[in-house]
Amino acid sequence: MASWYPLILLLHLSCAIVFVGAVCFEVLVLEAFHRRFDHALMERIEAAVMDRVRRFMPAVVALLFLSGFALFDIRCDGFACIRPTFGWGWLLLLKAALAFTVLAVFVGAIRAGLRGGMDPCRFRHTHRIVLALMVAIVVLAKLMFYV
Repeated sequence: MASWYPLILLLHLSCAIVFVGAVCFEVLVLEAFHRRFDHALMERIEAAVMDRVRRFMPAVVALLFLSGFALFDIRCDGFACIRPTFGWGWLLLLKAALAFTVLAVFVGAIRAGLRGGMDPCRFRHTHRIVLALMVAIVVLAKLMFYV
């Protein structure tokens, strides 16, 4: 499996870029449109964006987590990299915990959307929380190179 590591890593990074990019777009671009356009138009724009995102994002998130599991297994050999002393293994474990938090928020948002409970306020806060968690994951991933 270790021979597949570079391809799995490429898949993982590609999915992460798509996921983080979509959330960045929604938080940094789409939210700014609320100040420029009326409420009815923004509801239609957000509905169109979300319809498109719902088609591919579940597959992207699934591939992101499956590739993450594979990378964790290859790199850490189960939980062998977690040692009592602080090191990159603990950063990896924290990164995985944050990733599961993102997954929980993502699944909660999908369920709320399917049940009609995704109001504009919850929509904004959900995306802001996911963006903050994803930035933390990226920072932890880079810190792992220096510990």
